[in-house]
Amino acid sequence: MRLTIVAPLLALLGASGLAGQSVQYRSPDGVEYRSQPDTGAIARAERALAADPGNTALVIQLAVAQSGVRQFREAIVTLTRGLATAPNNATLLRWRGHRYLSVRELDRALADLERGFRIDSTLYGILYHLGIVRFARGEFAMAADLFARAQRRAPDAGELAGSTDWLWMSLQRAGRGGEGRAMLAGRPDSLPVENAYRQRLRLYRGEIGPDAVFTPADTGDVALATLSYGLGNWYLVRGDTARARELFHRSIASGGWPAFGFILSEVELRRLGGKP
Repeated sequence: MRLTIVAPLLALLGASGLAGQSVQYRSPDGVEYRSQPDTGAIARAERALAADPGNTALVIQLAVAQSGVRQFREAIVTLTRGLATAPNNATLLRWRGHRYLSVRELDRALADLERGFRIDSTLYGILYHLGIVRFARGEFAMAADLFARAQRRAPDAGELAGSTDWLWMSLQRAGRGGEGRAMLAGRPDSLPVENAYRQRLRLYRGEIGPDAVFTPADTGDVALATLSYGLGNWYLVRGDTARARELFHRSIASGGWPAFGFILSEVELRRLGGKP
């Protein structure tokens, strides 16, 4: 079966009224978050897939290219077409679950990631993103188990820092702070890397104070959303809900709407009884 991808994508783009800038997510307050135009990667990936339409790796390559310019709904269409011919491909389910998470369709994200987990419970991307969904649902103990598994399978230093960070947060929110402190003391994230998660881990360990979390280099919208959420959660587990609210609002004000920190800031503000 050939993968007919172009027509659904054109329909999706046409519905937005702005080719290359389709509406991806509309917040409860009506704020529209749009994709970005293709800079060439999508067109190249589409040509490659058209030449070999049954190639699952090329399906994922196109979806990743689309995601790179925040065309997450288009990526969902691509991955759905791939799953039509490879319904039990755990990697396709990992990516589509991630993309459903990006557009805040958490039930669909959960369904894909759980199905992928049943097929391959060792796949890092499934463990990590299923952990994010469980955390967003307030299922912190389940999230902790998933991030602990992900931590052991992290493919690089950046992902190791991320899974360690989310594991610490999950343990804190599950009321298992002692386990979280012991985990950090063991330095499982010892591989060198500089990213927002490593900066948050420095805060958790007391290596820096809250005023040093943001640096002059942190100007990207996703980085600002990520750091703001991590600092806000740090205040939240310490009982300072007022400061936590400020940071969650700062995360949303960053504009980095695909970031997990942005998504979770929306969730936390609803939990705290306020508007995102």
